[in-house]
Amino acid sequence: MTLASATVGSGRHGPPGKRTGKRTDGRLDRGAGTWFLVLPALIPILVLSVGPLLYGIALAFTDAQSGRTRATQWTGALNFQDLLHDGLFWESFRIGLVWAVGVTVPQFVLALGLALLLNENLRMRWLARALAIIPWAMPEVVVGIMWRLVYNPDAGILNETIRDLGLGDGRDWLTGLATALPAVIVVGVWSGMPQTTVALLAGLQNTPHELHEAAALDGAGAWRRFRTVTWPAIRPVALSITALNFIWNFNSFALVYVLTNGGPGGRTRLPMLFAYEEAFRYGQFGYAAAMGCVMVAVISVILAVYLAGRLRGGDDR
Repeated sequence: MTLASATVGSGRHGPPGKRTGKRTDGRLDRGAGTWFLVLPALIPILVLSVGPLLYGIALAFTDAQSGRTRATQWTGALNFQDLLHDGLFWESFRIGLVWAVGVTVPQFVLALGLALLLNENLRMRWLARALAIIPWAMPEVVVGIMWRLVYNPDAGILNETIRDLGLGDGRDWLTGLATALPAVIVVGVWSGMPQTTVALLAGLQNTPHELHEAAALDGAGAWRRFRTVTWPAIRPVALSITALNFIWNFNSFALVYVLTNGGPGGRTRLPMLFAYEEAFRYGQFGYAAAMGCVMVAVISVILAVYLAGRLRGGDDR
């Protein structure tokens, strides 16, 4: 009886070691299945983002040039040493920061006002929302060509309006040393405002309406309701979209390239334009890659300081 019971028990439950092995195999199978599902999304990221990034970093430590027949040589930190003494690059970096801040700040302020307006219960609100995102749907090249026509010194609508109003004869906005960068910033604000408006409008629509009603019953005016109810609700969205806009604007290329090609006299030569010229006009691929590494590092530090300050103030909710 004892032997039979032991035999039956071993057949029913099996040795303890085998039971543990089956559970481990099941976990391994589930882990392999998870990786199998993730791979279709992971492979494009590795191939199109991580791979080029690592290759660009490696290229920054070489003397790679276009049209050379001999092998590329490893130069260490020589490209970065040259960058430290390259006044033109640091001037373009300063222009890039002015451009990024000059576009991001007005972009956010105007988008916030437009989002608050579109969040109201207005007639034909759906049409106003559709019209507000038209600049977002237009390619940057098309936007640049359109605004070049607007700024045209002879037949542009801006100068024609100035003449009709008797305010003068107008001016050449994109080639003037004093007006080129402000004119380009206006275009950047106009073209980038829709996505900021959409993000803020989504945050406004997720704000409970009951909180506004309760604040109104307590006697809070419009400004106090915005400061105590609306802004705390959309603050995380505002933080995220501002950081993203700063990155996008600093890395701008196509819009400024079509409008001014970095001119006049380098007044609108953003860092991406400078790196592009070094790589594809002068063939200095290694030096241009070093510029890209420096830009990524500096912008990462600036954003880290900005986000740390905002999150320390309670924006992580």
